[in-house]
Amino acid sequence: MSDLLERLRGRGWRMTAQRRVVAEVLDGDHVHLTADEVHARAVVKLPEISRATVYNTLGELVSLGEVLEVTTDRRAKRYDPNAHRPHHHLVCAQCGAIRDVHPTGNPLADLPDSERFGFTVSDVEVTYRGVCPNCAAA
Repeated sequence: MSDLLERLRGRGWRMTAQRRVVAEVLDGDHVHLTADEVHARAVVKLPEISRATVYNTLGELVSLGEVLEVTTDRRAKRYDPNAHRPHHHLVCAQCGAIRDVHPTGNPLADLPDSERFGFTVSDVEVTYRGVCPNCAAA
């Protein structure tokens, strides 16, 4: 389970009802919702929450570094609350489902000096693609 709510409280982030609902919707493992999915789930908990409030809150959470904005294909951006745990993503090429994965090894160290072209590399993003069990069974 993501610790998003605890992290936000620890930062002293002003927890309005709208912000709390957005954070609650995002909290959890393997959560990679679009802004529209966050809004749809937030409305169930707080019917008066606007789409603009959800978008603004997501933008603020990304700016704070508490949520990652994930783009794995040409589909909508997704929001990942596991911003403080290094991980990669496993994406279904058919339905777009995303899972967090934690492979062993250091992909940053795996890039040989000859392939760095003088860059000082500080981060790496790895996306594994395949077909999830649900799509494979269909």
